[in-house]
Amino acid sequence: MTTESSLPVKAIAFDALAIALFALLARIAHNTPEMPLSFVGWLQTMWPFLLGAGLAWVVIVVMMAPTPASPAAMPAGFGFRTGAVVWVLSVAAGLTIWGMVHGAVPHWSFMLVATLMSGLLIMGWRALASFRRR
Repeated sequence: MTTESSLPVKAIAFDALAIALFALLARIAHNTPEMPLSFVGWLQTMWPFLLGAGLAWVVIVVMMAPTPASPAAMPAGFGFRTGAVVWVLSVAAGLTIWGMVHGAVPHWSFMLVATLMSGLLIMGWRALASFRRR
């Protein structure tokens, strides 16, 4: 069982921030009278992807085996494998929920941009953290 002190809180927060930024950029890019940039609109864009990231983190925390921390090791949750799990599940859940809400399969360009941008942000902060720790 993972204790509260061993939860990767920083990584979870950075992932949530990455998804929030992704949703904000999407709302800015698609600011139209039908889809205006607003706080509620931002939340509507963000929540499906954030739910997917939350699901990913539940899976990650449940599967985490307690390991002795070494000073040179990356903090919990900062690794690229963890990032890949968060990325894939957040995109899969986000696009699936979007499709269910809208009653249609998302357009291929939306799937492509959502996958690439969320990956850039979720994996990007990990790359910066890795570079910074060197």
